[in-house]
Amino acid sequence: MNAPAPELHLATRPLTPVIGAIIDGIDLAAELNDATINSLRRALLKHHVLFFERQSLTPVVQKALAARFGDLHIHPIYPHVEDVPEIIILDTSHNNLPDNDNWHTDVTFIRNPPLGAILAAKTIPPSGGDTSWSSTIAAYEALSPSFRALLDGLTAIHNIEKSFPEARWGQNEDRSKFEEAKRKNPPLAHPVVRVHPESGRKGLFVNEGFTTRIVELSQTESDAVLRLLFTHVAKPEFTVRWKWKEGDVAFWDNRLTQHYALADYLPHRRIMHRATILGDVPVGPG
Repeated sequence: MNAPAPELHLATRPLTPVIGAIIDGIDLAAELNDATINSLRRALLKHHVLFFERQSLTPVVQKALAARFGDLHIHPIYPHVEDVPEIIILDTSHNNLPDNDNWHTDVTFIRNPPLGAILAAKTIPPSGGDTSWSSTIAAYEALSPSFRALLDGLTAIHNIEKSFPEARWGQNEDRSKFEEAKRKNPPLAHPVVRVHPESGRKGLFVNEGFTTRIVELSQTESDAVLRLLFTHVAKPEFTVRWKWKEGDVAFWDNRLTQHYALADYLPHRRIMHRATILGDVPVGPG
């Protein structure tokens, strides 16, 4: 029988009872051993989003760090670092308006949405530009048993065009990239309630960024249920909010969380680099 994977004790400061923790004493730019990686996996499973302060990640190092946790996704639309396509550049200002100021789970428009993401702060506005995360496990568990039973049997459509509309992303020189992204990523269905593949806990897996309708309900019913769930996930009791400093890094479990990038810093500029780690096909409770 194989010995259990080694782990390392992490200096962890939880931020709320349900989501978020600061991890102290780790230099993410160093070559982390297997014990540290395994401990980070365990902390991610428990806290859903981990924060690391005073880091210095180059795109190449950020890519290598993220790759320790799985294969990396190359985004079909967002720009990326030259020669490092796995690192997305999120550069927003009055010249390129933010588009992540809604509650969303990244890249749910693909068959195997991301396990997680590592986000590094490069340029921070003088004020504003925080990001909030929500635990969709906590949100699901706060619903009534009868409503949870209804949701457990439903599926919902996720569509890339909801967050990447043609009016913004399909114009001029971007049109061919947009059309190719649409062709390769047609709308598809995922369970409304997802079972986390590691913890076995259930959480909501619909989000304002990509979910368009619930398959088994009429359009009117679907609109009403999705509106309720989108609002419910944003309750402060399920969330943590991070005030960025240059060099900060966030690592979140994308499978049963949502996040919201506050767009309150214009006309100032905000630049973030993101590495996205591919996950598995979502499985419902049935």
